[in-house]
Amino acid sequence: MSKYTTGEIAKICGVSVRTVQYYDSRNILIPTELSEGGRRLYSEEDLKRMKIICFLRDVGISINSIDELLSEENPGSVISVLLEQQEQMLKEELEERQTKLKMLEQIKRELKSVDNFSVESIGDIAYAMENKKNMKRLHAILLSSGIPIGILQWSTIIYWIVTGIWWPCIIYVLLAIPYAVWISNFYFKRVAYICPQCHEIFKPVRKEAFWAKHTPTLRKLTCTCCGYKGFCIETYGKEDIKYGKA
Repeated sequence: MSKYTTGEIAKICGVSVRTVQYYDSRNILIPTELSEGGRRLYSEEDLKRMKIICFLRDVGISINSIDELLSEENPGSVISVLLEQQEQMLKEELEERQTKLKMLEQIKRELKSVDNFSVESIGDIAYAMENKKNMKRLHAILLSSGIPIGILQWSTIIYWIVTGIWWPCIIYVLLAIPYAVWISNFYFKRVAYICPQCHEIFKPVRKEAFWAKHTPTLRKLTCTCCGYKGFCIETYGKEDIKYGKA
């Protein structure tokens, strides 16, 4: 029967000698015998046990759990539960890391729109990202409420072209104008803007905000705090933020 020294078993399993000695000190891998000179000697069964320990460590199971597992009379029933728990934990860690990766990618994209980069710029973007879910919900409300109006618009235009009857278009306009006023008030009541100059969060003059040049995340406004004129970051607003004066 083959015998392995500490160095040999460490080399076979791809670990350090100190690791094998540590497992011995924890009574997880005890050598079968000692040589006359006091050297640890491991058997084939010890080698198999070491490979099992290395496998469990590679999948992230702690030393304490391995110790308890190998001390069981029937470890087979326990190891499946441990592996399932470890699998779930790794999936959660992977999901968390993917979320962080997406955040970093988004921050990089947002920074491209910032003219003068500073530490405060990252704070502005972080604030906007925290409120991203609320903004998505707000945009979904706008879209869902706008679809019926859009359908009505094209329906009346097509009806006019086909039949020559124009008065349904008048009805559409009478409905669309109050809808536009309501949806504008609804939207601008719930959004605010971050000034890239002073980094304050403000609500602009409604009239200016309505006609301002904008992108999905930016709007060209005048900051009510410092007077800066330029693109500001759009975010979900709070009720205690004051509006600009008309």
